[in-house]
Amino acid sequence: MKKKRKKRIKWGRVIVAVILLVFIIFGINKVLSFSNNSKINNSDKIIKTKKDNSIKKEDSLTLVMVGDNLIHDKIYNYFKKDNSYDFRPMLEFVKPIVSKYDLAYYNQETILGGSDIGVSSYPAFNSPYEVGDAMIDSGFNLISLATNHTLDRGEKAILNSRNYWNNKSNVLAVGSYSSNEEKNKIEIKEVNNIKYTMLNYTYGTNGISVPQGKDYLVNIWPVTGNNPDNDKAYQEYKEQVKKDIDKVRDKVDLLMVAMHWGIEYEYTPNNYQDDMARYLESLGVNIIIGTHPHVIEPITWINNTLVIYSLGNFVSAHEVVNIGNRVGLMSSVKVTKDKGNIKIENFDNELLYMYYKDNYTDFRVIPFSNIDEKYLPNYKEVYNKFSNIVKSLDKNIVVHSYK
Repeated sequence: MKKKRKKRIKWGRVIVAVILLVFIIFGINKVLSFSNNSKINNSDKIIKTKKDNSIKKEDSLTLVMVGDNLIHDKIYNYFKKDNSYDFRPMLEFVKPIVSKYDLAYYNQETILGGSDIGVSSYPAFNSPYEVGDAMIDSGFNLISLATNHTLDRGEKAILNSRNYWNNKSNVLAVGSYSSNEEKNKIEIKEVNNIKYTMLNYTYGTNGISVPQGKDYLVNIWPVTGNNPDNDKAYQEYKEQVKKDIDKVRDKVDLLMVAMHWGIEYEYTPNNYQDDMARYLESLGVNIIIGTHPHVIEPITWINNTLVIYSLGNFVSAHEVVNIGNRVGLMSSVKVTKDKGNIKIENFDNELLYMYYKDNYTDFRVIPFSNIDEKYLPNYKEVYNKFSNIVKSLDKNIVVHSYK
């Protein structure tokens, strides 16, 4: 009897063990199944989240703007490497900022005619293509080409310049062209469901005449006097500006105009700048970007149009040095499209300093978020002076403080 009882006990234990094993296996399968289902569900959520974000992002873009890229001989001589140039080290502090934006504007003050026709400095500039390479590498993709130096080295340099820019994808370079067909075909681009374009004009070309029948080489809105009301050539060209704007205004959401205007080294806009700005606003321009004075000028709003009168220099090495032509501005905005209407939001500004040593070496652009005494001993006083200039027409304009 005792033996049979022992056998029953053993068989009972085996049955219990088998039942437990079945439950364990079943449980593991459930866990694995749940885990796999969770991965699929999480993946779906990630995809949906990405789609949701992209939908939101499609309605807005970010834009950053800097001023004149003025390549003096001291700069290209310093960055020469054998038979080429490498300007990227000059932009090491700028690239991490600029590369985050959808659109990044600068003014190519000196023509990129390339080394083949000989690089040159003031008063008749020509710069190597590697200047553009470094700017594109830093994230710049919106470039104005109409300046008072566009004709410095003649038609050949302009054709070389256009050939260079036309071979750069995702870059919009405007204001100087190789033919009437190219000029009249105003290029429209799109970012995040926002269509945009930019027009560009210069006040003149330092007295160098445009070759007859080749007005397409550079867009000139001529300034020939001291009073815009009495300036016949200036007033007549307004009709051409209106035609240009009417051609694209209804085809784009965001319309920008880059203006090469004003008086060099003047910190306040003149009557022409004011008249041009008000005229462009009346035609529906969203953002007016000013360059040429080589120093910072104020920022203001004319109704819903943002007017940046002068961003100052971005890169330069003037022989006659004053602190003004070494301090530029970097302005940024978020552009949002809401039910077909464009809003300009999150407007911000940061000062830039063009640093180089007394022997014209170690060139680099220093945002004030990176500034210290090593680069500019009196940077606090410089900040106060130029932030006040920026805000002189509108105290609500924000200028980022130094670090």
